[in-house]
Amino acid sequence: MRKELDLKLTPAEAFDPVHWKRIASNILGIPSGRIYHIRPLKRSVDARHKVFFRLKVELFIGEHFPASEKISIPVYPDVSRRNPVIIVGAGPAGLFAAIELIKQGFKPVIIERGKDVKARKFDISTLNRGERLNPESNYCFGEGGAGTYSDGKLYTRSTKRGNVPEILRLLVAHGASEDILIDAHPHIGTDKLPNIIASIRRSILEAGGEVYFNTRVAGLLIKNGKIKGVTDDTGNEFKASAVILATGHSARDVFEFLHRQGILLEPKPFALGIRIEHPQQLIDSIQYHVPERGPHLPAASYNLVTQVEGRGVFSFCMCPGGIIVPAATADNETVVNGMSNSKRNSPYANSGIAVAIEPSDWQEYASAGPFAALHFQQAIEAKAWAVAGNSLKAPAQRLTDFMKDKVSVDLPQCSYNPGLVSAPLSSFLPDLLTSRLRQAFLDFNAKMNGYLTQEAVLVGVESRTSSPVRIPRNEDTLQHPQVAGLYPCGEGAGYAGGIISSAIDGVRCALAASGKTGV
Repeated sequence: MRKELDLKLTPAEAFDPVHWKRIASNILGIPSGRIYHIRPLKRSVDARHKVFFRLKVELFIGEHFPASEKISIPVYPDVSRRNPVIIVGAGPAGLFAAIELIKQGFKPVIIERGKDVKARKFDISTLNRGERLNPESNYCFGEGGAGTYSDGKLYTRSTKRGNVPEILRLLVAHGASEDILIDAHPHIGTDKLPNIIASIRRSILEAGGEVYFNTRVAGLLIKNGKIKGVTDDTGNEFKASAVILATGHSARDVFEFLHRQGILLEPKPFALGIRIEHPQQLIDSIQYHVPERGPHLPAASYNLVTQVEGRGVFSFCMCPGGIIVPAATADNETVVNGMSNSKRNSPYANSGIAVAIEPSDWQEYASAGPFAALHFQQAIEAKAWAVAGNSLKAPAQRLTDFMKDKVSVDLPQCSYNPGLVSAPLSSFLPDLLTSRLRQAFLDFNAKMNGYLTQEAVLVGVESRTSSPVRIPRNEDTLQHPQVAGLYPCGEGAGYAGGIISSAIDGVRCALAASGKTGV
């Protein structure tokens, strides 16, 4: 017999299955020996008053956990001789599209401009030291996409658009902890994701798919309004009657060659701001209402949102126990992001704080047509680069000094390895951002007393929250309205934001490319 049960546990009890069994046997009035197995289904922290965990479990009473429900890598069909579908980009959208295509009996051919996930690590280490940026291999470009080396958070609100549990189970099958199946805000960690990504690639190759690294797509092959394949920057041609374009939010050269080929694009609202970093102990004390969180509680996170002057201002990609990293994809631009390892054991907590950017904001660049929002984004990144001394350092300001528009005489210790340059954020952010950010910080402090502190540092610029360009597609077929067989996909096309929503969109595009309906 199986039975579900909701448990309320202290932090010390929340990760102890022996204690779960003891509590369950007391609640049900049965011997603990009758409970052969306990499967956790959902776990979350409740810190509204006294901190405790809520845990939903499934009990196997008088029966064993069936082997058929254990998670393992599926046995995929051999598609080496099947019809190919080209996937441009090996991020979550591209990788999960490839797996779905294999399941549907098609051969995925992945073309990735960057390096494999292991070789990519060297370039990221060099970038973190502030030595050199490789425009083809960095935090945004390379196997696994932007999420691989920038945290691996798996929370999404896109639950109605696809099968999130199936995505999570596939990650577990390839090496992720089963905790991601039960935690309310699942997280893998930058230290764990590379091996998982490499395992997914092996599954694709073993099934007969193909993966090409260090290969940058430079154009589409189109005949009579139908896709015929792609060309790379050396002139090589890859032929297929379907192309899934999953290039990520920072592949600006892709938008450029699409525009040159007359492919319809449009500017898209996005969000832009800065990254704020606090001592993790301060965030813990605010969220858990205790001086020290102790050994059993995870590093505390937060989710903040407010409305200022008709615009949303919100925390984005909050990284408890994390670090701030350089996320530019070219020289002459300053971009930052955040990441955490699986243990989230850094002494810092950081988060993007972003303001919604609307069409009225980029009117100065209206003559750029579909690139108007992109040029607005680029201009701010270039200004931040100049303020930082034309280097990989980042401009920064104490939060309390920002509130007074005052240059910081000194800066608190910060996790950003390339280094900081003290500068007022107003020197590169427009007034429409700074005024809203100042009011938002007052609002956030009202919600989290102590958030507005001189111990917090603001680092700019957080500009790659999503793509500022959309590649249109028909909602029923997911194909571009001008080109049959071209499937704009994921963050770069403007239809996702994060690992899970991108993976879901990759699956949807793969189903559409394989002729499935109801995507």
